[in-house]
Amino acid sequence: MTVDSSAKNVYYDNKFPNQPNTSFSYLPEVNNVSIQIYFRKKDSVQHYRYTILADNKPIVVNKPINEELLKDVDRPDEVFRSTTLGIFPIKGKTITTIIYSIENPLDIEKSVFYGKPIPRAEIKAFAKRFATDKGVGYIHLTEPKERGNIIFTKKDDELTIVKDRSEIDYLYYISIKDKQTNKIIFESTSWLYGGYVEEHKFLPYVKIDKAVFKKSGNYEIIIQPLIKWNTSPPKDIEKYITRHTLSITLEQENYTKNELLKYALIVAFSIGLVFLVILYFTKKRNKKKLTEQEQQKNTARLQLNSIRSQLNPHFLFNALSGIQNLMNKNEIDNANKYLSKFARLTRNVLDDKELISLSQEKNLLDDYLQMEQLRFGFKYEINYSKNLDNVEIPSMLLQPFVENAVKHGISQKAAAGKIIIEFIKQANNLVLTVSDNGNGFDTEKKYNGLGLQLSDSRIALLNKIHKGNRFTLAIQSTANGTKICLTLTDWL
Repeated sequence: MTVDSSAKNVYYDNKFPNQPNTSFSYLPEVNNVSIQIYFRKKDSVQHYRYTILADNKPIVVNKPINEELLKDVDRPDEVFRSTTLGIFPIKGKTITTIIYSIENPLDIEKSVFYGKPIPRAEIKAFAKRFATDKGVGYIHLTEPKERGNIIFTKKDDELTIVKDRSEIDYLYYISIKDKQTNKIIFESTSWLYGGYVEEHKFLPYVKIDKAVFKKSGNYEIIIQPLIKWNTSPPKDIEKYITRHTLSITLEQENYTKNELLKYALIVAFSIGLVFLVILYFTKKRNKKKLTEQEQQKNTARLQLNSIRSQLNPHFLFNALSGIQNLMNKNEIDNANKYLSKFARLTRNVLDDKELISLSQEKNLLDDYLQMEQLRFGFKYEINYSKNLDNVEIPSMLLQPFVENAVKHGISQKAAAGKIIIEFIKQANNLVLTVSDNGNGFDTEKKYNGLGLQLSDSRIALLNKIHKGNRFTLAIQSTANGTKICLTLTDWL
């Protein structure tokens, strides 16, 4: 960015642990800001889009980069290309830029240019959590400015501090200082929402374990913006910081003779119970092993469901990107056809069955490949024996491999590209293959593609669950094409 030459205090590019891929620039004395965007030479600029908001209202939406305006900029490590997104009045306003690539629409880079005074945070309430016979309860201590004393009983286990709501909650962090030792004993940027409501808005709050307070005494609650002031800290920096002193009293746990006797009996009973449990599990070791194996299978199934739930949105986002690509190229008819097939495919993908028949898998792949044909114009075949129609396999087992064959194999070949999918019976084994005539890839190299990573994890988990039916993946790739072979041993 470029700002007024007369501006003295500029606090730029602040990062926050609770807001990844977001930078915050505080510009209290700036009237206008010129915003630039930089690209590496290797970046595909034509795939990038940007949106600009002024006070959360869009003034530019999903606009492509004008490549004709890009200029080379020499940096010590490499050459960049740069262009200006515009000059914006910033005094008393917030300008936000959102930049992403249509190839990776979820990877968003957000920059906030803040020209307003940063408000001082206000503590709205304190609350104590305590144990009850039915679970937990809360005591709310409102009007914190007038209440500086908190007594923790032995039943209390947590302190909650509630802050006022703002559009830049992520900017603030809370710390607690022991005023006796002058040391910070607690810090957090993790504000929670949902438990406290004011004027139909959820207020941010943070929970603090009672164990943080080691002894009775005075503790200072500090809430302030997480900004790098080291460039030129303002003289009135205290106006940004909220301070509140709490006098914490920890009740001593004094035990009566009856309580000591009760605790002694509990300890003796616990020791006897532990002995019996050890004896029991020693005699039932074989049963324990079987139980653990079953638990491992259940855990693997849960992990498998988690992976499948990640594959679905991964596929859906890629498909939506395809629709956007066709619309960007003004191929409205193809986009409509693509969307029609996408609707039926979405219903099948989101059906969330663990197993589907080979005929259903064939129909799903058919729909997907017909959609992608509208974009790339390749040819494909799906070959399988009719007597395998009702054989069931894990849902979306081949889809990530087919998707890679399209995107990384034959997408650049247009009508010359070809994909062949086969379902083959070999004795009691079921063999599933996906072949393409693309340029191939180095099978020894690790890639960052989410689809293949999830598929590798999924196959490993399937082998834990179906120990009698080994899943084996083999990949052959040359300059003339790639073949994926997945064998389900003794599946038929």
